[in-house]
Amino acid sequence: MLTATYTLVALSVEQASVRMSLLSFQKYMRSTLMQQNRMTLSQLEYACENLNTLYQACHWRKTEMYLIPALRDANERADQLLDELNRLNQAALTSIRLLQDKLGALADVRDEQVSEVCDSIDTFCASLLKRLEKEEHELFALARNSIAGETWFSIANQLMMHDKHLDEMKRSGLPPAEAAQVTARRRALPGGEVDDGQISIPGLQVLPIVKLDETPVPPVPRSARQSPRDDVIMK
Repeated sequence: MLTATYTLVALSVEQASVRMSLLSFQKYMRSTLMQQNRMTLSQLEYACENLNTLYQACHWRKTEMYLIPALRDANERADQLLDELNRLNQAALTSIRLLQDKLGALADVRDEQVSEVCDSIDTFCASLLKRLEKEEHELFALARNSIAGETWFSIANQLMMHDKHLDEMKRSGLPPAEAAQVTARRRALPGGEVDDGQISIPGLQVLPIVKLDETPVPPVPRSARQSPRDDVIMK
């Protein structure tokens, strides 16, 4: 089934991009934060902002928006797998909330608290990486065998419309990150209407990619990061 193959390949490309961002931030944490005896408030804030960005980027993937809804109630195995994916998602979200609690309670983070923060970041990254792996190896195979041909055509059309809207936003002069944000909002709501009161996602910032032969990337000062209006407060 060529349409299913095309769709799954397109989704795999997006999966790879999100996976690289997660691995990059995980490497940054291990090579920088874990080597410190204390962590400043700005470093903790930077970590929370990046985790929020990564969580939202994972949430607004095409797999989440178009493929998973087509699999709901398809069969018992699909329901079980979606429950497993949701548990991994909740584990990642819990890690963000733990860090936000620390952000509101501490002036700085020292000694064993640094380890706790790093463990939370590691749990977050590991949970979402595990989710991506299960989607690639189990969800995609299940979808290929469970979704009917006409539904694949519908999903493929949704993906093309998503990309079309994204290209339109970029041509209008919006930065790529903001264009992706508007497109996700528009495609998520019935009729393509944008409702900022219902959906809020941050701009997708470039995450630090630490190579083995490079020195760790230092935390970005607050003035260089996204403005407060882009911050997302996890409820």
